[in-house]
Amino acid sequence: MNKFLKAIALVVVLVMALAVILPAQEQPVAAQGDLGSEDNPIQVFFVPSVDAEAIISGGELVRQALEEATGLNYEVFVPTSYAATIEAMCAAPGETMGFIPAAGYVVANNRCGIEVGAAAVRFGRAFYWAQYIVRRDSDIYTFGDLEGRSWAYGDPTSTSGFIVPSVELGAAGITPGDQVETGGHGQTVLAVYNGEADFGTTFFSPPLVPGAQWEVGDLPEPYDLTVDEAFIGEDGNLWVGEVRVLDARSSVRETAPDVIDQVRILRISEAIPNDTLSFGPDFPEELRTQIIDALIAFSETETWNESLGSPDFYEWSTLQPIGDEAFNSVRLQMEILGQTEEDILGE
Repeated sequence: MNKFLKAIALVVVLVMALAVILPAQEQPVAAQGDLGSEDNPIQVFFVPSVDAEAIISGGELVRQALEEATGLNYEVFVPTSYAATIEAMCAAPGETMGFIPAAGYVVANNRCGIEVGAAAVRFGRAFYWAQYIVRRDSDIYTFGDLEGRSWAYGDPTSTSGFIVPSVELGAAGITPGDQVETGGHGQTVLAVYNGEADFGTTFFSPPLVPGAQWEVGDLPEPYDLTVDEAFIGEDGNLWVGEVRVLDARSSVRETAPDVIDQVRILRISEAIPNDTLSFGPDFPEELRTQIIDALIAFSETETWNESLGSPDFYEWSTLQPIGDEAFNSVRLQMEILGQTEEDILGE
């Protein structure tokens, strides 16, 4: 009996020793606090470049699509500025993803290592332009006419709204007058429309011309303009005759249905890389790929057109993976402009 008890004691000692040598991986910790759980959802940030209500409603559809595709939990945020978006993502490097423009991405990458995962594709193009807009009855007809004129732009971190125009204006030796920060592309269009600024800078996406493909060098407004040719179609989009308008003016068509009659494009800029889907530097690599694949699949559904594909949202056709090197041209523009992170983020 004594030998039997000693044998049992020896077995107990061996089991305890093995428990120390082979611990946690044999008994995984509950996933309650893991990324994507109910108490630790993935944080999705959308920059406020268009109407916030459109982003909130469309962002909810994006959240639902991602949850269905990945089985994880997400929470949508629409900060009050580009800078606030960057700060929020930097504050949670392992839990955040954000839809941010090219210049915003460069700043975020410099600041805390935020990494680009994909770029938007709009109507088959992975790049876009800035446009300079004025009232149609304005006496501004050339680039040089902008000297001393009041300038409206959305946000100092906006690539098309501020960074690229600043570089081009500086390179041309043009010094604008008073500057009006409007908070978004649509607000900039309305500032020019209402005569609150002499000119504004927003994004330009080429119009859809039936039977033709808009090419670099074509007129940004390739149509004959008359008052009765601009209208909102039954599809809710902005048209001039048979040409669909896709630039920032279309975002205010409900508020200002005569925006085409009142606001014209003076010129467009050099090409700019499209907006990004970027991730916090510690965001899991495999999950990034899963999310990008899920969004590409989502872009093939009708619901996409009510969210990221909507003219009232970001109007992305889809997205495609892209590397950091694609944004070196934006870095160069910021370097030419002499802007620091503090300048852009207003610190």
